[in-house]
Amino acid sequence: MSQKIMFDLDDTLVYCNKYFHFILDQFADEMTTWFGPYGIARDTITAKQTEIDIAGVQILGFKSEHFPESLIDTYRYFQNLTGRKGSKLEEDSLWKLGISVYELDIEPYPMMEETLDSLASRGHELHLYTGGDTLIQNRKIESMKLERYFQNRIYVRQHKNTDALEQILSEGSFDRANTWMIGNSVRTDVLPALHCGINAVYLKQETEWTYNVIPIDAKPSGALLTLTELPQVPPAILEYLNEGKMNVLG
Repeated sequence: MSQKIMFDLDDTLVYCNKYFHFILDQFADEMTTWFGPYGIARDTITAKQTEIDIAGVQILGFKSEHFPESLIDTYRYFQNLTGRKGSKLEEDSLWKLGISVYELDIEPYPMMEETLDSLASRGHELHLYTGGDTLIQNRKIESMKLERYFQNRIYVRQHKNTDALEQILSEGSFDRANTWMIGNSVRTDVLPALHCGINAVYLKQETEWTYNVIPIDAKPSGALLTLTELPQVPPAILEYLNEGKMNVLG
């Protein structure tokens, strides 16, 4: 039976976290140069940035300006803590560093096209549901030419949570028993899917953003599959559907 399959974008279809880690390494190097002489360790700097970043995302959602602002807020925190004199020039350099993460080239996960081709060829209807700034996410979508798979079934939300998913499902009159959410984030993909009564595939990544790492504390009404590679998705869904048919026949 044809399914409606909803994909997350960042760190599900295209790389994302590794670019933030690349920028954060440069940030930590600069901050250690400035605040290391005051006894501030690199790990302390990165831990504080993570704390500030996550706190802001919970309030603002995936607003693009938040990431560079988190770098400046971290800088100001240690400036106040140590008494080191602040500098507008240093803050400007941190802003430019933070915003540059959105200008890096987009790279698909291995077998992205083959995975989407496989599902589409079996008659499944593909949807794309991503969190972030509309302009930035659309640039990624256009760069990867993803409209050929998702057409007008693309949803970009600044806040990606249960309410946002529920609105999409309700307005689109989705048959929830035959709808899937595929994503790497327990917080923004898996748990909202379970709370909304649809099937979920947790595409677990080796290295994950701390914000996304929370317990799965909701009971699935359908499937909850945990996979580690994108090409595993089509055969896993097919196997689940075939098992369901077997159960009905039995």
